[in-house]
Amino acid sequence: MSAPQAEYAWGPATGVGSMPGGDAREAARTVTGSFEDFPYLAELPARGPGADMIGRTAGMLVEMYVHLEPSGWRFSDRPGRDTRRARSWLGEDLDALEEFTQGYTGPLKVQAVGPWTLAASLELRGGEAALGDPGAVRDLAGSLAEGLRAHLAEVRRRVPGAQVVLQLDEPSLTAVLRGQVRSASGYRTYRAVDRQVVEGTLREVMGAADGPVVVHSCAPDVPFALLRRAGASGVSFDFSLLTERDEESIGEAVEAGTRLFAGIVPGTDTALSDPAGSVMGVRTLWRRLGLNPGTLAESLVITPSCGLAGASPAYARAALAHCARAARSLADNPE
Repeated sequence: MSAPQAEYAWGPATGVGSMPGGDAREAARTVTGSFEDFPYLAELPARGPGADMIGRTAGMLVEMYVHLEPSGWRFSDRPGRDTRRARSWLGEDLDALEEFTQGYTGPLKVQAVGPWTLAASLELRGGEAALGDPGAVRDLAGSLAEGLRAHLAEVRRRVPGAQVVLQLDEPSLTAVLRGQVRSASGYRTYRAVDRQVVEGTLREVMGAADGPVVVHSCAPDVPFALLRRAGASGVSFDFSLLTERDEESIGEAVEAGTRLFAGIVPGTDTALSDPAGSVMGVRTLWRRLGLNPGTLAESLVITPSCGLAGASPAYARAALAHCARAARSLADNPE
Protein backbone atom coordinates (compact mmCIF):
# COMPACT_ATOMS: atom_id res chain seq x y z
CA MET A 1 0.00 0.00 0.00
CA SER A 2 1.08 3.59 -0.43
CA ALA A 3 2.90 5.22 2.43
CA PRO A 4 1.25 8.02 4.42
CA GLN A 5 1.22 11.35 2.61
CA ALA A 6 3.09 13.08 5.42
CA GLU A 7 6.27 11.32 4.29
CA TYR A 8 6.20 13.18 0.98
CA ALA A 9 6.60 16.81 0.04
CA TRP A 10 4.32 17.67 -2.86
CA GLY A 11 4.39 20.88 -4.87
CA PRO A 12 1.14 22.82 -5.42
CA ALA A 13 1.20 22.49 -9.23
CA THR A 14 3.06 20.64 -11.98
CA GLY A 15 2.67 19.51 -15.59
CA VAL A 16 1.54 16.18 -17.02
CA GLY A 17 4.50 15.34 -19.26
CA SER A 18 4.61 16.27 -22.92
CA MET A 19 5.54 19.69 -24.30
CA PRO A 20 5.48 21.08 -27.87
CA GLY A 21 8.58 21.45 -30.01
CA GLY A 22 11.86 19.58 -30.06
CA ASP A 23 14.32 21.64 -28.00
CA ALA A 24 15.07 19.79 -24.76
CA ARG A 25 16.88 22.74 -23.16
CA GLU A 26 14.03 25.14 -23.92
CA ALA A 27 11.48 22.67 -22.49
CA ALA A 28 13.55 22.15 -19.32
CA ARG A 29 13.97 25.91 -18.91
CA THR A 30 10.20 26.45 -19.26
CA VAL A 31 9.25 23.65 -16.87
CA THR A 32 11.72 24.54 -14.12
CA GLY A 33 10.86 28.22 -14.46
CA SER A 34 7.12 27.52 -14.21
CA PHE A 35 7.25 25.07 -11.29
CA GLU A 36 9.97 25.99 -8.84
CA ASP A 37 8.38 23.62 -6.27
CA PHE A 38 7.53 20.61 -8.49
CA PRO A 39 9.33 20.44 -11.87
CA TYR A 40 9.12 17.40 -14.14
CA LEU A 41 11.09 15.73 -16.91
CA ALA A 42 9.55 17.06 -20.12
CA GLU A 43 8.72 14.76 -23.05
CA LEU A 44 8.98 16.06 -26.63
CA PRO A 45 7.14 13.66 -28.97
CA ALA A 46 7.38 16.08 -31.93
CA ARG A 47 11.00 14.93 -32.39
CA GLY A 48 9.65 11.72 -33.86
CA PRO A 49 9.63 7.97 -33.17
CA GLY A 50 11.29 7.09 -29.88
CA ALA A 51 10.37 10.45 -28.38
CA ASP A 52 6.68 9.42 -28.30
CA MET A 53 5.41 8.02 -24.99
CA ILE A 54 5.31 4.36 -26.11
CA GLY A 55 8.69 4.35 -27.86
CA ARG A 56 10.30 6.30 -25.02
CA THR A 57 9.16 3.83 -22.35
CA ALA A 58 9.91 0.82 -24.55
CA GLY A 59 13.49 2.13 -24.74
CA MET A 60 13.71 1.73 -20.93
CA LEU A 61 12.83 -1.98 -20.99
CA VAL A 62 15.46 -4.45 -19.80
CA GLU A 63 16.29 -7.35 -22.17
CA MET A 64 13.23 -6.55 -24.31
CA TYR A 65 13.57 -4.50 -27.49
CA VAL A 66 11.25 -2.91 -30.01
CA HIS A 67 11.31 -1.54 -33.53
CA LEU A 68 8.84 0.57 -35.47
CA GLU A 69 6.49 -1.03 -38.00
CA PRO A 70 3.87 0.88 -40.04
CA SER A 71 1.28 -0.43 -37.55
CA GLY A 72 3.22 0.68 -34.46
CA TRP A 73 5.90 -0.55 -32.06
CA ARG A 74 6.73 -4.27 -32.25
CA PHE A 75 9.04 -6.49 -30.19
CA SER A 76 12.45 -7.35 -31.68
CA ASP A 77 15.11 -9.95 -30.89
CA ARG A 78 17.84 -7.36 -30.36
CA PRO A 79 18.23 -3.60 -29.92
CA GLY A 80 18.23 -1.71 -33.20
CA ARG A 81 18.18 1.84 -34.47
CA ASP A 82 14.76 2.65 -32.97
CA THR A 83 15.74 1.51 -29.46
CA ARG A 84 19.01 3.45 -29.66
CA ARG A 85 17.19 6.57 -30.80
CA ALA A 86 14.67 6.35 -27.93
CA ARG A 87 17.50 6.05 -25.41
CA SER A 88 19.36 8.93 -27.03
CA TRP A 89 16.34 11.26 -26.79
CA LEU A 90 15.86 10.33 -23.13
CA GLY A 91 19.54 11.01 -22.43
CA GLU A 92 19.23 14.42 -24.07
CA ASP A 93 16.20 15.23 -21.88
CA LEU A 94 18.04 14.15 -18.73
CA ASP A 95 21.05 16.30 -19.67
CA ALA A 96 18.76 19.33 -20.02
CA LEU A 97 16.92 18.61 -16.77
CA GLU A 98 20.21 18.22 -14.91
CA GLU A 99 21.43 21.56 -16.26
CA PHE A 100 18.38 23.46 -15.02
CA THR A 101 18.01 21.73 -11.62
CA GLN A 102 21.47 22.41 -10.19
CA GLY A 103 21.13 22.57 -6.40
CA TYR A 104 17.39 21.75 -6.53
CA THR A 105 15.85 20.02 -3.52
CA GLY A 106 12.22 18.91 -3.48
CA PRO A 107 9.80 16.79 -5.49
CA LEU A 108 10.68 16.06 -9.12
CA LYS A 109 8.33 14.08 -11.38
CA VAL A 110 9.29 11.68 -14.16
CA GLN A 111 6.80 9.89 -16.41
CA ALA A 112 6.67 6.45 -18.05
CA VAL A 113 3.88 4.46 -19.65
CA GLY A 114 2.30 1.97 -17.25
CA PRO A 115 2.22 -1.79 -17.91
CA TRP A 116 -1.35 -2.03 -19.19
CA THR A 117 -1.20 0.80 -21.72
CA LEU A 118 2.18 -0.55 -22.82
CA ALA A 119 0.72 -4.07 -23.22
CA ALA A 120 -2.18 -2.65 -25.25
CA SER A 121 0.22 -0.70 -27.49
CA LEU A 122 3.21 -3.00 -28.12
CA GLU A 123 2.84 -5.70 -30.77
CA LEU A 124 4.09 -9.27 -30.57
CA ARG A 125 5.92 -10.59 -33.62
CA GLY A 126 2.64 -11.74 -35.21
CA GLY A 127 1.19 -8.23 -35.01
CA GLU A 128 -1.27 -8.73 -32.15
CA ALA A 129 -0.98 -6.69 -28.96
CA ALA A 130 0.95 -8.14 -26.03
CA LEU A 131 -2.26 -7.62 -24.07
CA GLY A 132 -3.71 -10.80 -25.58
CA ASP A 133 -0.93 -13.00 -24.13
CA PRO A 134 -0.85 -13.19 -20.29
CA GLY A 135 2.73 -14.55 -20.35
CA ALA A 136 3.90 -11.67 -22.51
CA VAL A 137 2.22 -9.20 -20.13
CA ARG A 138 4.03 -10.76 -17.14
CA ASP A 139 7.39 -10.57 -18.93
CA LEU A 140 6.70 -6.99 -20.00
CA ALA A 141 5.77 -5.90 -16.46
CA GLY A 142 8.95 -7.46 -15.05
CA SER A 143 11.13 -5.84 -17.71
CA LEU A 144 9.42 -2.46 -17.16
CA ALA A 145 9.94 -2.65 -13.39
CA GLU A 146 13.67 -3.34 -13.90
CA GLY A 147 13.97 -0.53 -16.44
CA LEU A 148 12.22 1.93 -14.14
CA ARG A 149 14.53 1.07 -11.23
CA ALA A 150 17.52 1.95 -13.42
CA HIS A 151 15.87 5.11 -14.78
CA LEU A 152 14.91 6.41 -11.32
CA ALA A 153 18.43 5.72 -10.03
CA GLU A 154 19.84 7.71 -12.95
CA VAL A 155 17.52 10.66 -12.21
CA ARG A 156 18.56 10.61 -8.54
CA ARG A 157 22.21 10.53 -9.57
CA ARG A 158 21.78 13.58 -11.79
CA VAL A 159 19.57 15.55 -9.37
CA PRO A 160 20.74 14.28 -5.97
CA GLY A 161 18.57 16.68 -3.95
CA ALA A 162 15.35 15.57 -5.62
CA GLN A 163 12.62 13.45 -4.10
CA VAL A 164 11.68 11.59 -7.29
CA VAL A 165 7.99 11.01 -7.99
CA LEU A 166 7.15 8.39 -10.64
CA GLN A 167 4.09 8.98 -12.82
CA LEU A 168 2.74 5.97 -14.71
CA ASP A 169 0.66 6.99 -17.74
CA GLU A 170 -2.29 4.61 -18.15
CA PRO A 171 -4.72 6.13 -20.69
CA SER A 172 -5.77 2.63 -21.88
CA LEU A 173 -6.45 1.23 -18.40
CA THR A 174 -10.23 1.62 -18.47
CA ALA A 175 -10.40 0.04 -21.95
CA VAL A 176 -8.28 -2.90 -20.69
CA LEU A 177 -10.64 -3.43 -17.75
CA ARG A 178 -13.72 -3.29 -20.00
CA GLY A 179 -12.46 -5.39 -22.90
CA GLN A 180 -12.50 -2.42 -25.30
CA VAL A 181 -8.95 -2.63 -26.72
CA ARG A 182 -9.22 -3.51 -30.42
CA SER A 183 -7.24 -6.29 -32.06
CA ALA A 184 -4.89 -5.71 -34.99
CA SER A 185 -7.67 -6.38 -37.52
CA GLY A 186 -10.01 -4.00 -35.71
CA TYR A 187 -12.82 -6.57 -36.01
CA ARG A 188 -12.66 -7.82 -32.44
CA THR A 189 -11.52 -6.72 -29.01
CA TYR A 190 -9.26 -8.38 -26.46
CA ARG A 191 -11.00 -9.94 -23.48
CA ALA A 192 -11.37 -7.79 -20.39
CA VAL A 193 -8.55 -8.44 -17.92
CA ASP A 194 -9.53 -9.50 -14.40
CA ARG A 195 -9.37 -6.54 -12.01
CA GLN A 196 -7.20 -8.42 -9.53
CA VAL A 197 -4.66 -9.21 -12.27
CA VAL A 198 -4.66 -5.56 -13.34
CA GLU A 199 -4.18 -4.44 -9.73
CA GLY A 200 -1.43 -6.98 -9.02
CA THR A 201 0.56 -6.04 -12.13
CA LEU A 202 0.31 -2.34 -11.29
CA ARG A 203 1.46 -3.09 -7.74
CA GLU A 204 4.48 -4.99 -9.07
CA VAL A 205 5.56 -2.14 -11.35
CA MET A 206 4.93 0.51 -8.67
CA GLY A 207 7.22 -1.53 -6.42
CA ALA A 208 10.13 -0.46 -8.63
CA ALA A 209 9.91 3.03 -7.12
CA ASP A 210 11.10 3.66 -3.58
CA GLY A 211 9.19 6.95 -3.55
CA PRO A 212 5.62 7.99 -4.36
CA VAL A 213 3.87 6.83 -7.54
CA VAL A 214 1.13 8.75 -9.33
CA VAL A 215 -1.04 7.13 -12.01
CA HIS A 216 -2.24 9.43 -14.79
CA SER A 217 -5.14 8.93 -17.18
CA CYS A 218 -6.97 11.61 -19.14
CA ALA A 219 -9.62 9.06 -20.21
CA PRO A 220 -13.10 8.96 -18.60
CA ASP A 221 -13.95 6.62 -15.69
CA VAL A 222 -10.56 6.47 -13.97
CA PRO A 223 -10.65 3.51 -11.52
CA PHE A 224 -9.67 5.51 -8.42
CA ALA A 225 -10.32 2.74 -5.88
CA LEU A 226 -8.34 0.11 -7.84
CA LEU A 227 -5.38 2.48 -8.20
CA ARG A 228 -5.39 3.23 -4.47
CA ARG A 229 -5.44 -0.50 -3.64
CA ALA A 230 -2.53 -1.07 -6.04
CA GLY A 231 -0.48 1.44 -4.03
CA ALA A 232 -0.79 4.74 -5.92
CA SER A 233 0.02 7.74 -3.72
CA GLY A 234 -1.69 10.03 -6.22
CA VAL A 235 -4.08 9.91 -9.17
CA SER A 236 -3.83 12.37 -12.08
CA PHE A 237 -6.94 12.95 -14.21
CA ASP A 238 -8.84 15.36 -16.45
CA PHE A 239 -11.14 17.18 -14.03
CA SER A 240 -13.64 18.03 -16.79
CA LEU A 241 -14.39 14.31 -17.34
CA LEU A 242 -15.52 13.63 -13.76
CA THR A 243 -19.16 12.58 -13.35
CA GLU A 244 -21.36 12.08 -10.29
CA ARG A 245 -20.41 8.38 -10.41
CA ASP A 246 -16.81 9.36 -9.57
CA GLU A 247 -17.64 11.49 -6.56
CA GLU A 248 -17.80 8.78 -3.93
CA SER A 249 -14.42 7.39 -5.08
CA ILE A 250 -12.94 10.90 -5.02
CA GLY A 251 -14.18 11.49 -1.47
CA GLU A 252 -12.76 8.15 -0.30
CA ALA A 253 -9.43 8.90 -1.98
CA VAL A 254 -9.14 12.30 -0.28
CA GLU A 255 -10.00 10.84 3.13
CA ALA A 256 -7.40 8.07 2.61
CA GLY A 257 -4.71 10.70 1.95
CA THR A 258 -4.39 10.10 -1.81
CA ARG A 259 -3.13 13.21 -3.60
CA LEU A 260 -5.36 14.28 -6.49
CA PHE A 261 -3.61 15.74 -9.53
CA ALA A 262 -6.55 17.73 -10.90
CA GLY A 263 -6.23 18.57 -14.60
CA ILE A 264 -8.13 21.85 -14.82
CA VAL A 265 -6.30 23.74 -17.60
CA PRO A 266 -7.08 22.60 -21.20
CA GLY A 267 -4.19 20.91 -22.98
CA THR A 268 -4.67 22.66 -26.34
CA ASP A 269 -4.82 26.34 -27.23
CA THR A 270 -7.85 28.16 -25.85
CA ALA A 271 -8.68 31.35 -23.98
CA LEU A 272 -7.85 30.89 -20.31
CA SER A 273 -10.17 32.23 -17.60
CA ASP A 274 -8.79 33.91 -14.51
CA PRO A 275 -6.91 31.46 -12.23
CA ALA A 276 -9.53 31.70 -9.44
CA GLY A 277 -12.25 30.83 -11.96
CA SER A 278 -10.30 27.78 -13.13
CA VAL A 279 -10.48 26.20 -9.66
CA MET A 280 -14.15 27.08 -9.03
CA GLY A 281 -15.23 23.57 -10.02
CA VAL A 282 -12.82 22.05 -7.51
CA ARG A 283 -14.22 24.24 -4.71
CA THR A 284 -17.77 23.27 -5.72
CA LEU A 285 -16.90 19.56 -5.68
CA TRP A 286 -15.37 19.90 -2.21
CA ARG A 287 -18.57 21.52 -0.90
CA ARG A 288 -20.74 18.83 -2.50
CA LEU A 289 -18.64 16.09 -0.87
CA GLY A 290 -18.82 17.83 2.50
CA LEU A 291 -15.03 18.06 2.71
CA ASN A 292 -13.25 20.72 4.73
CA PRO A 293 -12.18 23.55 2.35
CA GLY A 294 -9.02 23.88 4.42
CA THR A 295 -7.85 20.52 3.04
CA LEU A 296 -8.06 21.64 -0.60
CA ALA A 297 -4.50 22.85 -1.00
CA GLU A 298 -3.02 19.87 0.85
CA SER A 299 -5.08 17.34 -1.14
CA LEU A 300 -4.60 18.72 -4.65
CA VAL A 301 -1.87 19.32 -7.19
CA ILE A 302 -3.07 21.51 -10.07
CA THR A 303 -2.08 20.41 -13.61
CA PRO A 304 -3.14 20.76 -17.25
CA SER A 305 -5.87 18.28 -18.21
CA CYS A 306 -3.41 16.23 -20.29
CA GLY A 307 -0.05 16.60 -22.02
CA LEU A 308 0.72 19.78 -23.96
CA ALA A 309 2.27 18.21 -27.10
CA GLY A 310 -0.61 19.51 -29.23
CA ALA A 311 -0.39 23.08 -27.92
CA SER A 312 1.54 26.03 -29.35
CA PRO A 313 4.74 26.87 -27.43
CA ALA A 314 3.22 30.18 -26.27
CA TYR A 315 0.06 28.46 -24.99
CA ALA A 316 2.08 25.71 -23.27
CA ARG A 317 4.03 28.37 -21.34
CA ALA A 318 0.80 30.19 -20.46
CA ALA A 319 -0.92 26.97 -19.36
CA LEU A 320 1.90 26.04 -16.97
CA ALA A 321 1.97 29.55 -15.50
CA HIS A 322 -1.83 29.41 -15.16
CA CYS A 323 -1.61 26.14 -13.18
CA ALA A 324 0.84 27.73 -10.75
CA ARG A 325 -1.37 30.81 -10.28
CA ALA A 326 -4.54 28.70 -9.88
CA ALA A 327 -2.85 26.61 -7.17
CA ARG A 328 -1.81 29.80 -5.38
CA SER A 329 -5.41 31.08 -5.57
CA LEU A 330 -6.64 27.84 -4.03
CA ALA A 331 -4.12 28.04 -1.18
CA ASP A 332 -4.86 31.73 -0.49
CA ASN A 333 -8.64 31.41 -0.64
CA PRO A 334 -9.88 27.81 -0.19
CA GLU A 335 -13.44 29.01 0.41
